Amino acid sequence: MAGALVGGAFLSATLQVLFDRLAHHEVLDYLRGKEFNQRLLSKLEMMLVSVNAVLNDAEEKQMTDPAVKKWLDKLEDAAYRADDLLDEIAADALRYKLEAESTTGTTSKVRKMANLISHNSYVSDMENRMKEILEGLEFIANQKDLLGLKVKEGTVGEKPIPRSQTTSLVDESEVFGRDRDKNAIIKLLLSDDDQECSNNQVSVIPIVGLGGVGKTTLAKLVYNDAKVEEHFDLKSWVCVSEEFDICKVTKTILAKLIPSDSNYDSIDLDSLQTRLKKELERKKFLIVLDDIWNENYNRWKELSMPFNYGPEGSKIIVTTRNEKVAAIVSTVPTSYRLKLLKDEDCWKLFAKHASDNIRDCSAHHVLVKYRKDIVKKCSGLPLAAKTLGGLLRSNEVREWEKILESKIWDLRDKESKILPVLMLSYHYLPPHLKRCFAFCSIFPKDYVFQKDELTLSWMAENLLQKSKNKRTEDVGEEYFSELVSRSFFQGSTSAEYSLFVMHDLVHDLARYVSRGYCFTIDDINSEEVVMRKVRHLLVLNDTCHERLESIFEARHLRTFVVGRFGLSATNLSNGLLNGVVMKLKRLRVLRFCRCYNLVELSESIGELKHLRYLDLSCTRIIRLPESISTLYNLEVLNVSFCSKLTELPKDMHHLVSLRHLDISCTNIVEIPIDISKLKSLQRLSYFIVGKKKGTKIVELGELSNLRGGLEIKNLENVASAKDALEAKLMEKKYLEGLVMRWNGDTDDSKHEKDVLDKLFPHTNLKRLSIKGYGGTAFPNWLVDGSF
Repeated sequence: MAGALVGGAFLSATLQVLFDRLAHHEVLDYLRGKEFNQRLLSKLEMMLVSVNAVLNDAEEKQMTDPAVKKWLDKLEDAAYRADDLLDEIAADALRYKLEAESTTGTTSKVRKMANLISHNSYVSDMENRMKEILEGLEFIANQKDLLGLKVKEGTVGEKPIPRSQTTSLVDESEVFGRDRDKNAIIKLLLSDDDQECSNNQVSVIPIVGLGGVGKTTLAKLVYNDAKVEEHFDLKSWVCVSEEFDICKVTKTILAKLIPSDSNYDSIDLDSLQTRLKKELERKKFLIVLDDIWNENYNRWKELSMPFNYGPEGSKIIVTTRNEKVAAIVSTVPTSYRLKLLKDEDCWKLFAKHASDNIRDCSAHHVLVKYRKDIVKKCSGLPLAAKTLGGLLRSNEVREWEKILESKIWDLRDKESKILPVLMLSYHYLPPHLKRCFAFCSIFPKDYVFQKDELTLSWMAENLLQKSKNKRTEDVGEEYFSELVSRSFFQGSTSAEYSLFVMHDLVHDLARYVSRGYCFTIDDINSEEVVMRKVRHLLVLNDTCHERLESIFEARHLRTFVVGRFGLSATNLSNGLLNGVVMKLKRLRVLRFCRCYNLVELSESIGELKHLRYLDLSCTRIIRLPESISTLYNLEVLNVSFCSKLTELPKDMHHLVSLRHLDISCTNIVEIPIDISKLKSLQRLSYFIVGKKKGTKIVELGELSNLRGGLEIKNLENVASAKDALEAKLMEKKYLEGLVMRWNGDTDDSKHEKDVLDKLFPHTNLKRLSIKGYGGTAFPNWLVDGSF
């Protein structure tokens, strides 16, 4: 099962990025201008098309054929190398364009001469690197025939191994901790008040939750309850599963309702639904549709048409893993989200399956010894408790300790339903979500995810599909919401709305499908990994020096994150952190958050051509290197809570790709001139109006995409009301919060009133704060009810 479902999450993403790059006209124009051998690009595209054609077949065969798995690893490595080269060329093309726009006269002539000198060596180096990549790809492409790889239509694992059918029977002695859930659902079932159903006569109650959390078991409990049995005239249980066959489901319902007349094979859908309508319109019914995956609203409406002819008080229970499915079928205000078991109930369930009726004292001794570890391993998931308990029951007691010390994920498929159950959820993810999910495996278990932080990392790693009509950040938010709706993330119970956690076994799934390209270094993790293969790495606090040395083996690293929990700082030295900057040149994401030993950043940072996300927040850095201004691909710069930082690089206006600049809680005293050239900027913590030779407020006028919150400081420095008007606050429709701040007493209250009068924001604004204002009155826009 697993072999059919593990897709090359990063490989498919990298190949798609490569195809996009090879079609990028600015890069192609740049290479033509450099007289780059165009045949090399054509050959690269041909090779990629060739291997991409058999990718689905290879990904299905990799688990049963080690040679195919090795082939995929080599292909993925070659694809990464090709992407590094093309991304470097794209960065050079952007730099060339910007320098051409900013140079004139004598400077231009000098630069042109320098370019002529370096031209031949540059082209030669790029062509040689491309030839080396092509040589590897050609070898890989030739092997595909030897391995018997064929072109397969559709997606990987399009027809997974059928799951076993569920039944309505349940042994209540094996269910723990679900009394409250059972009573809540029964209350909904027995209520005949269906006003929430609008024009529908039948109420649909979705039960939503992670695979293996017990949705089907809960449905069985209520289905077999005596009060429910007495309340409904008809009952039918249908296991729908992955294949949403309307005819098949309708036949199954009819067969349950009319057991004596079960030959429906030759009847068409219209006849089936007409017959079902007649059966349901006479008696109050309860139908359970177990394990629905269908996300097509029209197909659901087609299936449910006969249900709406049932009498008032009829009910349908739907179990699903997906909030989107629940939203399509539900008629109640909110779906019933089934939570994980409490530790005590999880232990009881485990013990029931492991040692029920076993009188061996040594067995009970082992269980008591490992109780805490068992509960942690199961993490509130009933399926895990049942599987682990059943595995112990079928083995000799002397084998128990070995099993309990192993990872659940290491159990063979025939021993565990956990792998296929959770892997099925992964299988039904579209490719763009698979790669984003796999990326999350670099974070340790129990990590608290911040939605914005994660989606910006996805953006920096090119894991988000480009859209003409949406911001890339919005695409990332949609991806994240989709993963939440499919139960891959859960809202953190101890934190704010925007913080999320991942179940331990779901995290194991992410690590499993990332195939060694994502890794976490700490002193606890003893897992062996080939560091030169790792592309995404997280280093946890207080990792010993010996383990840190292995970082530099990962020469092709794309992500380097210093992990953090709570407010704890890291002990990584300034030297080691700068070693990362100087030696790992292919980084896209570099996050040094809470590295308190970081006081100075090497000028080598300017050599990281690929860098898109730089996080230096909560460090003791004193100044930023001027070379940061040459990071033309940089999209995110976070220096928040750097209390010793007082200035930004003067040439920051060259960062034309910058979208997020977080300088909150720093001591920066001025904004660099020409910040108006950063037209992609989406977030700016605050803007400081300079004095006579400083940055003018008019520069805000060009930053039309600002959103979220903005603070404008030192408004006493605004020269005229005309300048204030040219800030164009009224056009910044995406701003939600705005703080206007004056410092010190005013000598001209009328001037301040005139300035504020011209700073009227867009009416979409949700929060406004005015501080230190010394005007004689507030302007009309503030008091006329516009906000």
